[in-house]
Amino acid sequence: MTVELDHLLVVVAVAFAAPLALGLLPAVPVPAVVLEIVAGIVVGPAVLGWAELDDAVRLLALIGLGWLLLLAGLEIDVDELRGRPLRLAGAGFGVSVVLALVAAGALHAIGFAEEPLLVAIVLTATALGVVVPVLQDRGLTRSPAGQLVIAAGSIADFGAILLLSLFFSRESSGAATKLVLLGLFAAAVVLVALALARAERSMRLSGALLRLQDTTAQIRVRGAFLLLVGFAAMAEHLGLEVILGAFAAGVILGAVDRDRAMTHPDFRRKLSAAGFGVFIPVFFVSTGLAFDLAALTSDASTVLRVPVFLAAIVVVRALPAVLYRQELGTRAAAAAGLLQATTLPFVAAATMIGLDLGAISAENAAALVAAGLLSVVLCPAVATRLLAPHDGRVPVAA
Repeated sequence: MTVELDHLLVVVAVAFAAPLALGLLPAVPVPAVVLEIVAGIVVGPAVLGWAELDDAVRLLALIGLGWLLLLAGLEIDVDELRGRPLRLAGAGFGVSVVLALVAAGALHAIGFAEEPLLVAIVLTATALGVVVPVLQDRGLTRSPAGQLVIAAGSIADFGAILLLSLFFSRESSGAATKLVLLGLFAAAVVLVALALARAERSMRLSGALLRLQDTTAQIRVRGAFLLLVGFAAMAEHLGLEVILGAFAAGVILGAVDRDRAMTHPDFRRKLSAAGFGVFIPVFFVSTGLAFDLAALTSDASTVLRVPVFLAAIVVVRALPAVLYRQELGTRAAAAAGLLQATTLPFVAAATMIGLDLGAISAENAAALVAAGLLSVVLCPAVATRLLAPHDGRVPVAA
């Protein structure tokens, strides 16, 4: 079998050029992910037709999505998901689910949602993989607002992926069967986590990992990739979504690999380098290739759906941050809400699944992705301004 690499060459060229262009023009306040998707639209079938989603691009894009969710799962600190932050984040997600169902019902009534439940699930997600770097760049991950946003984003990501796997998996089995399969998957996750935790206590194995981690073996990175592909394959065989397996792999890795002794401090940096340096940009550029620009611009009413969907995202994810006001103060709570309303990777993945299942039209899928793009551009920019008052301190509750 011959695999052509011409389209992949265009994709990786775009993935290289997008952040370089932003580096040369630092005054342009556009996240790299947005430029990658927009450039993908330009070079794709919608405009120039230089590249398309062939087998090579699809495979690397799938790995990129998996790696992005692995890194998102890796950001979940099990120790932090307890006490008041967990209660507030959980309550906020509960409010988001209710608001999402109401918003999706309203969108269905005006013809903007063929399957309201799918749109409701899409509206509940937060792009943890996009938000965490924003917090890290500004030294806010350990601030009260940062911890609440990470907890809330973790619950939202996990909840949205779980709900999507339960109700909109490509397999046609019923909800009861899906619950059983999810139970089996959860049991497998627990067993693997326990096995890995036990293996970590083996002096012989730990010594071998230590010797091989910085050689050409890069054994820890290979192990993370094995975990990613293994759980993705398991999820697929159980009739669940691959993204659930990838996210679970990241959660397990984060829970088991604490490295309190700092024996491998570069491990996560290596995973981030492999993901954002190779695979993840392919996913974002391929999202642009798959973007149906003709469907979005087919008529004015379709274009008007973009601000409507953006407003729905902000209401569903930002409004519940009112619950954080007593803990953080008004300004920081508003910023936390806007960060929670930052979404894109899950929107892209979920709309692709919805299109495959016929649960969403091309017009609504394109408008949802466009709204996600705008949320990545606007929400973090406004949020970071709110979190950076003139005296340079993160606002706290009075």
